[in-house]
Amino acid sequence: MIMDSLDKQKSRPVWHSFSYAIAGIVTAVKQERNMRIHLAGSVVVLSVSIYFSISAIEWLFILFAICGMFALEMVNTAIERIVDLASPEFHPLAKQAKDIAAGAVFVYACLSVIIGIIIFSPYILKLLNIV
Repeated sequence: MIMDSLDKQKSRPVWHSFSYAIAGIVTAVKQERNMRIHLAGSVVVLSVSIYFSISAIEWLFILFAICGMFALEMVNTAIERIVDLASPEFHPLAKQAKDIAAGAVFVYACLSVIIGIIIFSPYILKLLNIV
């Protein structure tokens, strides 16, 4: 029985996997306020990056910060959904799992802000004729 299920998965076209992933991203953006906040922030950061014509290395850091933030927020959302499904009533361990996942997102968000400050400060200071 399990082998039949695995054989069916292997016989599906690879684009099915991509369609499931895209459906997950769309669901996260539609249903999660924080994903929409990250999306709006990303549009601003990408626009500012284009405006200042940042270097290739700076682009790498910006893209890693943005994509990492989206990925971690989706993992956090998945953990929250699984915990809610497994433990509909309040349980201290369920709360800890959700809080720890949210803490991971917060740590990465802080890192992303620091990356943005390091990259954009020289451009902004130059624009304001401070440097």
